[in-house]
Amino acid sequence: MKYIIYTFVFVFTFQVSAQRILSEKDRAVVVDEILADRFNNLLPKLMDRSNMDMWILISREYNEDPVLKTMLPAKWLNARRRTIILFYRDKAKNTIEKLAVARYNFGENIISSWDKEKQPNQWARLIELIEERNPNTIGLNYSTHFNISDGLDKTDFDEFMTHLPSKYKSKVTSAEKLATGWIETRTEREMVIYNQLVDITHDIIEEAFSEKVITPGITSTTDVEWWMRQKVTDLGLNTWFHPSVDVQRTAETLGNHLYSFSNRPDNMIISPGDLVHCDFGITYLRLNTDCQELAYVLKPEERDAPQFLKDALADGNKVQDYLTHNYVAGKSGNEILLKALDEAKGAGLKPAIYTHPLGSYGHSSGPTIGMWDAQGGIEGAGDYPLYTNTVYAIELNTTVHIKEWKRDIRIMLEEAGFFGENGFRYVNGRQTELLTIPRVKSHQGN
Repeated sequence: MKYIIYTFVFVFTFQVSAQRILSEKDRAVVVDEILADRFNNLLPKLMDRSNMDMWILISREYNEDPVLKTMLPAKWLNARRRTIILFYRDKAKNTIEKLAVARYNFGENIISSWDKEKQPNQWARLIELIEERNPNTIGLNYSTHFNISDGLDKTDFDEFMTHLPSKYKSKVTSAEKLATGWIETRTEREMVIYNQLVDITHDIIEEAFSEKVITPGITSTTDVEWWMRQKVTDLGLNTWFHPSVDVQRTAETLGNHLYSFSNRPDNMIISPGDLVHCDFGITYLRLNTDCQELAYVLKPEERDAPQFLKDALADGNKVQDYLTHNYVAGKSGNEILLKALDEAKGAGLKPAIYTHPLGSYGHSSGPTIGMWDAQGGIEGAGDYPLYTNTVYAIELNTTVHIKEWKRDIRIMLEEAGFFGENGFRYVNGRQTELLTIPRVKSHQGN
């Protein structure tokens, strides 16, 4: 099947294998199977770890708690009316109850526990369920430092506390650790799927950064951005942010970090000798990717990227290594950040690290490991410890002086990485060689 880029009426054939991408019906089956596994096997462990025996999530239609949204059955695109979910963990009996205080079953995993004909008041029914179980703690989703764990709105909080008997009010506490654990923790099956997501992401970047999409002197950075966005749509996928593409070249000066993130000029024509960079990610099966890679546009007489740019990329890989070698369970994001920066600087590099959790959301919950404008650590989210079975966007850069260009450049990289019981690994590899535009073909000769 062929697709058209209307800006220049170029026709390109998409090469990502559609066979790897499931139909909507098949996706729904996978999503619900993964949810069942997470509810039945992962959630009890997380509740025990956070010493939480009751967790209550409350949402109204189109105003979902971000955590509850990740629990929606595949056929639900939003909560219905006011949806209340109650989880109760009896550690002594090794059981977990999953109850919906709602007019409908919450998919097949959570059955409705409210008969409006018997108890007309939804809040009264919730209180009945609480009193029947007499929990030690009642976790609610409010949090100072983790936005995704702060999904309970004020109206629902006030309503809940108004109806809750006085003897239980002292048991109400933030479910921050539990909610964050639910969002950040990946199951074994999810990690098999994650490898496919990152592979698709890499394939799209490789095609975008090729002669099939880029014609030097004609194609602009904005053209490539929209090509990537359209590619995702045509594959039946989504992206959680608009792609960005930028260039560094000998005639330019290095901008500040804000330039790298939000002040890039649009419609820069890509030319021979440019170092091209992208920031791109997809959403599929309720997981997200986030990837930054680099390509070099060959000059007519060149068959490979200049050695000084290869060396610069190698410096970026070294910063990645300093960071990921410091992934140790129990260390906080701030500890990892400061040690990695110290070691990289000690090796003569000029690093900046701004790595974030990745998974159910692109900028997900878990330990924040630096921000581009906060290299001394982050209060709260940076103090959160590293747990196993978690995924991160290993996002960073290093500034390198290129004497041939008489300027500094910034090597910006980002790859999905998994931290498990056996340590750190990249989900689907990382870039260690520059892509070239066009690709060098063997018949071109010396």
